[in-house]
Amino acid sequence: MKSKIYSNFDEAVADIPDGATIMFPGFGGVGAPPNLIGALHRLGVKNLTGISNGAGGTDGRMDVGTLVEAGQLKKMICAFTAATHPSRISPFVRMYNDDEIDAELVPQGTLAERIRAAAFGIGGFYTPTSVGTELAEGKEHREINGRTYVLEDPLPADYAFIRAWKADTFGNLQFRLAQRNFNPIMAMAATVTIVEVENDVVPAGELEPDHIHVPGIYVNRIVEIPVDGIWHQQ
Repeated sequence: MKSKIYSNFDEAVADIPDGATIMFPGFGGVGAPPNLIGALHRLGVKNLTGISNGAGGTDGRMDVGTLVEAGQLKKMICAFTAATHPSRISPFVRMYNDDEIDAELVPQGTLAERIRAAAFGIGGFYTPTSVGTELAEGKEHREINGRTYVLEDPLPADYAFIRAWKADTFGNLQFRLAQRNFNPIMAMAATVTIVEVENDVVPAGELEPDHIHVPGIYVNRIVEIPVDGIWHQQ
């Protein structure tokens, strides 16, 4: 079996083409994979579609907002578009107002369930969320037990960038704290899942089976995060 271990982040993302759809987990950067995002930024691919809880911050850290500001994304599918502080205009808001990027706003619970549906092969689901709003326009509606629901489609991706606490060589993953927000479902909903790992990658079989959050069958590429937290290009 081909090794899933890659020597650095640039190598792990090197074949991502223009126009790819990529998932980026994290809550305001917590649990997000900044090293993989940095490598994608260096790669310079364009016309990407990003799937994320938010559209990036304004504090200068490496997150999906870095890719937005660099003009690498043509569209963001996310639950939150505005900055946490109204006085701080994020790159996404500025570029959206200038028609430089497209956006699809999805309620947070619906976003998570659409990703989970893609991960588990579910063809779609009905939810009352967004009924009666612009977000439900053009979608199939159905009345169930006297309540109106809207049909939502699965949301898959070509790639998922994941940050894990521990991993083994087969790709079994353990997450810690806020990493367990969108990381598990995104890892299972993409065609190619690329993971940056905080600890040393251990041999297959060393992780306690009951503590594995994502089975290695879903993981394609793994990069260990160096001691200083960032891999420096040579």
